[in-house]
Amino acid sequence: MAAILIAEDDAHIRELISEHMLAAGFRVVEAGNGVQALAMVQDSEIDLVILDIMMPEMDGWELCKAIRSEGRDIPILMLTAKGETGQRVKGFQLGTDDYLTKPFDPLELVLRVKALLRRYRIAYSHIVQLGGIVLNRLTCEVTRGSEKLTLPLKEFELLFKLASYPGQIFTREQLIAHIWGMAYEGDDRTVDVHIKRLRERFRDESNGFRIETARGLGYRVVVLP
Repeated sequence: MAAILIAEDDAHIRELISEHMLAAGFRVVEAGNGVQALAMVQDSEIDLVILDIMMPEMDGWELCKAIRSEGRDIPILMLTAKGETGQRVKGFQLGTDDYLTKPFDPLELVLRVKALLRRYRIAYSHIVQLGGIVLNRLTCEVTRGSEKLTLPLKEFELLFKLASYPGQIFTREQLIAHIWGMAYEGDDRTVDVHIKRLRERFRDESNGFRIETARGLGYRVVVLP
């Protein structure tokens, strides 16, 4: 049973979300501010975080950044009254996975939570299939039919990361942190170089996927029909 953390300072909204999450079969824990929520993420097995931006002590932006800076690879869904594009962009840049604006439909929230959990469970596997290729994280091998492809390590890690979350946008900063590490001091344009090389290797759409640029945000892998 997945554990959902609801970080929201409005008790009525927390209760509303909690009721629908419990009805959907999830285990629920609640936090009334960002500091309390971060402590729960650090001390408990949390599978997904629903957080509000406007919270006391530590707001949703700071909470999201803190969770990601600790390397916590769990889905984060931001729930906020702010619906401007700039706010969404900032959320994605800090590492949120999805964004829902108040007032919201609780049933839509449940569906989004289920979709995020399904997406992240793909990433827990050592083997990911992306279109017509299979990536094995244990051996760093890429297989296309009976053909085995050899990729430089960083290219493999970058492709595996994107392939593990099809459709999800990753910023350059997130990819640098995940692939090269927080201590990396080089230019974040190195991500662009590696993306270009991957596109050259897999430019034929018969591979069943493409790497797209989300203008102003970053990159994502899209599986072709």
